[in-house]
Amino acid sequence: MTGTTPEIADEFKDAFRSHPAGVSLVTASTAEGPVGLTLSSVASVSADPAVLVFSVTKATGSAGGILGAPSMVVHFLLVGQEGIADAFARSGQPRFTSEQGWQTLATGEPYLPSARVALRCTIRETLSVGGSALVLADVVEVLPGVEGDPLLYHDRHYDRLAVPVR
Repeated sequence: MTGTTPEIADEFKDAFRSHPAGVSLVTASTAEGPVGLTLSSVASVSADPAVLVFSVTKATGSAGGILGAPSMVVHFLLVGQEGIADAFARSGQPRFTSEQGWQTLATGEPYLPSARVALRCTIRETLSVGGSALVLADVVEVLPGVEGDPLLYHDRHYDRLAVPVR
């Protein structure tokens, strides 16, 4: 397949910028220590088997650590956790601090019990697409969290669901 034109690439980015997405945080334990990334690309693939999908934009740094880890935890964040999402979206920010409320699961992964829910996963398969990797992950454990409104990302800022009209 040929490359995308700059015009299509810009229009594609604009299309997804105006499409709201849930904010998730994926974490793993590596030999160098814990790693984590903020994502807005997590989606359900199948309930039986329980499989989710997400993408990362490079295979180095935190993304490389997650891709090389034996397991990971995908946390669905809540409104009010914007600071944690920002810390894991930008380089050089404080991560895995006691103020953020991190714990370690018996299996070794960093775990944020204040998330709405957390899914412990193992990588089933990865697919390289351009400079990104599409990750299919088997859910091996569901860790209930705290009830609350899901954190959304829309047009380069955090948002929340509107009150439903009934």
